[in-house]
Amino acid sequence: MNHLSTAGNDEWRLPRHAHVIVHEQEEGRELVTIYDCGAAQKPPSAQLIGNLVRVDAEHERLVQPNGYIVKLREEATLERQAEDHWVVRA
Repeated sequence: MNHLSTAGNDEWRLPRHAHVIVHEQEEGRELVTIYDCGAAQKPPSAQLIGNLVRVDAEHERLVQPNGYIVKLREEATLERQAEDHWVVRA
C-alpha cells in the first residue's frame, strides 16, 4: 500500500502534518506507517518494512513502548537510501 505522491525516483512527498509511526521489531527491521495527518480519521497513506535511518526535517519525536512517532512540522520527502533504509528530508 502506497498512496503517497511521488517526488522523483525513490522519493515521495510527505505533507506538513504527516505522522510517521515506527514500530521496532526484535529482528532489527521496523514497520513504518505513514499518515497524511495525525488528526484525520483516515487509513494510513503508506506502510513499509525497513529502517527509518534519519529525519532531516523539523519534527517532534514521541517515544512509545514499541517504537516512536515522528510528527512532521514542515513538508518533506521520504527517500529510499537502500533496499530497506529510509530518510525523511525537508
